[in-house]
Amino acid sequence: MIHVDGYFDSTVDTVRGDLAHTAVDRVGIGHGRDRSKLFRSLPVWSDELGLHGICDVVQFEPDGPIPVEHKSGTYRPGGPADVQVAAQVLCLREMFGADVPVGVVFSGKQRRRHEVPVDDALAERVRRVTAAVRSVLEDAELPPPAHDSRCRRCSLLPGCMPDAPTVITGLFTPRPLGEWDD
Repeated sequence: MIHVDGYFDSTVDTVRGDLAHTAVDRVGIGHGRDRSKLFRSLPVWSDELGLHGICDVVQFEPDGPIPVEHKSGTYRPGGPADVQVAAQVLCLREMFGADVPVGVVFSGKQRRRHEVPVDDALAERVRRVTAAVRSVLEDAELPPPAHDSRCRRCSLLPGCMPDAPTVITGLFTPRPLGEWDD
């Protein structure tokens, strides 16, 4: 909806996420607790996948780079954050020609790092999601709303209206005359 319809609505959750990201959104280089080099807001891309984006943090260790995606809420294994950090891993693999076996999702609410191993199955999931998103953007037509539990706290809910009828017939057809009992 953001990229096809140009719709976005700020909510408490989106503002909280924006505020939580202020530290990692400042471009710069720092050091981790283990003295590894940290790059904040590092641009990444993959020509193979046709992706580009910005990693919140990339931690450069002797074994290679590790992207760290920051989320203000809780972490859900297998969720969209895994796909996002896996896409970052695939970009870093292509950019640096390095073996990047894992990405990390940092959950602000839990104050924990969650390692996400990027195996062939997750890499294939990134490819499928990328193709599906590209198709939506090229067709400029949104898929029908899912209307499931994810809608409850979605910031796009007011513009999406998943419980509205998908087909409205006769919007401009006058109603039949009523029966009058005179």
